[in-house]
Amino acid sequence: MIRIGLRDARAHFPRFLMSIVAIALGVSFVIGSFCFRAMMNDQVDRMLGSNTDHDVYVRGVTERKDDASGASSGTSSSGSSLKTYNDVDVSLVDDVAKVDGVAKAEVTYAVSGSLVLVAKDGNAVSTMGSPTMGIGLAKGTWRSAHLTHGRWARDEGEVALHAFAAESARLKVGDVTKLVTPSGPKDVKVVGVFDTDSSQAGAIIIGLAPSVAKSLQQEQTGETGVTQYIGVYGSGNGGAPLTDAQQRELAARVRRALPRGSKATAITGDRLRDEYAQAIKDQLGFIQPLILIFAVIALFVGSFIIANTFSMIVRESMRGYALLRSVGASPAQVFSTVIVQALLLGVVGSAAGIGLGWGMVKAIVAGLARMGTPMDGAVAPGAADMLAGVAVGVLVTLAGASLPARRAATAPPIQAMNETVNPERSVVPRGVLGAVMIVLGAASWAFCLAIAAAGDGGEPTHVAFLDDLAARLGAGWPLGVGAGLVVVGVIVLAPTLVGPSGTVLGWLPSHVFPVTGRLAARNLARQKRRTANTAAALFVGVAIVSCLGVVASSAKTSVAGIVDTGLKSDFTAMSASSGRIPDDAVAAIDKTRGVASVSRSRMLLGVTYGSGDDAAQAMTFAEQPSLFSKVFAPVENSGDADRALKDGELVVGLTVAKDNGWKVGDTVRVNGRRVVVDEEATAKAQADYQTQVQDKVTGLETEARRLAAAGDAAGAQAKADEAQRVADEARDVDPSTLVRTKTETTHRRMRIGAVIENSVYRSMVLMNDKAAEKLADDSTMFTIMLFINMRRGADADAVKKRLVKAVKPFYVITVQDRNEFKSSMGSMVDQVLIILYALLALSIVIAVFGIVNTLALSVSERTREIGLLRAIGTSRGQVRGMLAIEASLIAVLGTLLGVVMGVAAGAVIQRVYAANGLERLSVPWDQLGVFLAASVLVGVVAALPPARRALKVPVLDAVDAD
Repeated sequence: MIRIGLRDARAHFPRFLMSIVAIALGVSFVIGSFCFRAMMNDQVDRMLGSNTDHDVYVRGVTERKDDASGASSGTSSSGSSLKTYNDVDVSLVDDVAKVDGVAKAEVTYAVSGSLVLVAKDGNAVSTMGSPTMGIGLAKGTWRSAHLTHGRWARDEGEVALHAFAAESARLKVGDVTKLVTPSGPKDVKVVGVFDTDSSQAGAIIIGLAPSVAKSLQQEQTGETGVTQYIGVYGSGNGGAPLTDAQQRELAARVRRALPRGSKATAITGDRLRDEYAQAIKDQLGFIQPLILIFAVIALFVGSFIIANTFSMIVRESMRGYALLRSVGASPAQVFSTVIVQALLLGVVGSAAGIGLGWGMVKAIVAGLARMGTPMDGAVAPGAADMLAGVAVGVLVTLAGASLPARRAATAPPIQAMNETVNPERSVVPRGVLGAVMIVLGAASWAFCLAIAAAGDGGEPTHVAFLDDLAARLGAGWPLGVGAGLVVVGVIVLAPTLVGPSGTVLGWLPSHVFPVTGRLAARNLARQKRRTANTAAALFVGVAIVSCLGVVASSAKTSVAGIVDTGLKSDFTAMSASSGRIPDDAVAAIDKTRGVASVSRSRMLLGVTYGSGDDAAQAMTFAEQPSLFSKVFAPVENSGDADRALKDGELVVGLTVAKDNGWKVGDTVRVNGRRVVVDEEATAKAQADYQTQVQDKVTGLETEARRLAAAGDAAGAQAKADEAQRVADEARDVDPSTLVRTKTETTHRRMRIGAVIENSVYRSMVLMNDKAAEKLADDSTMFTIMLFINMRRGADADAVKKRLVKAVKPFYVITVQDRNEFKSSMGSMVDQVLIILYALLALSIVIAVFGIVNTLALSVSERTREIGLLRAIGTSRGQVRGMLAIEASLIAVLGTLLGVVMGVAAGAVIQRVYAANGLERLSVPWDQLGVFLAASVLVGVVAALPPARRALKVPVLDAVDAD
């Protein structure tokens, strides 16, 4: 039987081609997802091994519950599985450095997102999402970094560039360029170029003088004298990385040396790298499910194509199977001949999919490299990945072939010999089941909408059990369950819709093309299950794309609505450099001719509300008292927002108020931060510096006297000159380098004057500038956005041109009018649509294969019928037209079902998340119209191969066919 199965597979190989393609597409996405995830994981491990390469790290011992302010390093773990701990005092460096086995202990200061490098052509260096980082580097600071040209930076006028950054900016040692910092652009000279042991995935890394990096980090975080980590290099291997055992031994010694009460501990470098790697991999985890969505769609549709293919093969081979049964073959043996073909098909398709998936990932990596994000992680699939791909392909093939194989095995030999076909079973029971599932899905959506309407703490149904369920699950679970039930319900119900749909959809072609249109409409209902399964290919893809299209369109419309109804200013200004706008840029805009007023929105760092462990955190902004009268119209939930802001009271977003149980009239304790000079530490630093200089001068003078006594007058004079030079340099030292600062906590009790529910401000707390300046200073408060109003009667275009010219020297400041501001918000949504169109393209490609396969099976079954039509005068064009209309009706049916389902799901999502900014429902009718038009085109294209095959058969042979 195996030999018979292999022989049949060879004979039917041309019929298998479309099934092989479907399996290969599905498996390629499975393999691609595994390869891409493995490549990203390998890249993360390589980068962490290079970038976090200390042998031991000293960090805090108390885990932070919420790291809203970011770590002292300027990074934040928000949204990450990485645990963060209390900051440690930088003075611990001295204690750690004295430990036996420590070669170097230091704080490496770094900033990310607040710097922009200007290229040789005068334009800012941009990246494909990778950060621009400034790191304080000197000799021995970063073991994995190696100077290839020049030296490290020594002051604020110098930088050393990573090789990729230098190449991207077309800069070399000796070139002078600009570095845009939060305080504005500065001229810097490139004094060195360095490389690292691992690719930096497109990041622009700038080596700064350690003192400059320290200052920038303190400016970014508002924290001084503390750090998240102290890095330690061990001396055990002569400068090479320590082994795991050596790291544990050194970490233990460092822990014992830490002062009691320091709230610090020491961990191995491997442990920290593992923690960071896991956190980053968790954040990148969404990529694999995203790719697997494509795989699921491809394999889901592929199973229908396989089922149709084997139905065709089984029908054509039914007489042969009957002969096998007649000579003694058992049903299991007949079943096995079909399964052997399925196994072979699954293996061949899976092998092709493995190669295609590997090639797809390599193409993605090559594309990323061309776009400025080079990766050096391994991309080859592992043995486990390939086995998984083969298993998926084979299982899907077996699932698709099992029903036709069962039909071949269980058909009575006499019936099979005569090729009589049992009439199609009734689809009514299936229709009832599908309708019930759709009703249950709709009920789940209704429950979801009730939860959203009730809000936090509300009772959506007033039924205790359901209300308790809503409190535990939230709106997300009912939304997802409802969508799943509706999708499966529509697929189950679809066969019962084929007959009515053929009548309705076939009305127009039946009147335009009386003969071919009527024949096509009638043919649609001959095999309802087959037609419905084929339409399901487009249904699933179009439903997903239509749903997300409605959400995306609603998001764009909601943003536009916020601007149209709320924003009063004529222009806005923002910065691409961590959002900070330098004071000089604000002044330049304010002096621009035609500008009447400039309102600043300033963010306060590290503000908390309450005291002790119960202190709450919220994004806090300082606004000018005229915010609500000149810039943005408030949507008040309670209180008078305009009066509250002018009177120095808090204006609280609705979400923050609900989370903390606040209401108008409550008084809350507000805790801020400001950076002040630490007089005691500064005096000590100055004294230590003077002692250091005096000791060095004394030593040089002593050496000069010794050389003079020995008769070496030249040597004595050189030492004396060096002593004088050290003394002169000490007198000329910049006093600011010896100033030490500390972070001072401030407190104020403030009254809540208003609660507002604008989606922009829902998660924020606002106060006026005067109140903010009592809590923070320039080190912990910075401008992130400007709202500009022009003078009455001024020409908007002229003012816009002057504003653009005013901010040009700052490189990263963007000025936008109202329409441009709306467009910029909408462009972020447009980027998401790219994924939707890729999903739609995949659905269309696979749908074409499915329709081609279905029509090929239909043509095979109707060979005699088509021959008779041609014999009585039907033209070749009419046969092509009949099949094209039939295919188009199938495609339109799937598309319509998908559009209806997708729009309904999108509308539900919009209502559920209306409170989160998705305030307006917008259905992209033009986009949906394109989908419908494309479905007709899909049908016409899919009809070409079956029509060609039908017309190849001579009329007499077709009429004589069994």
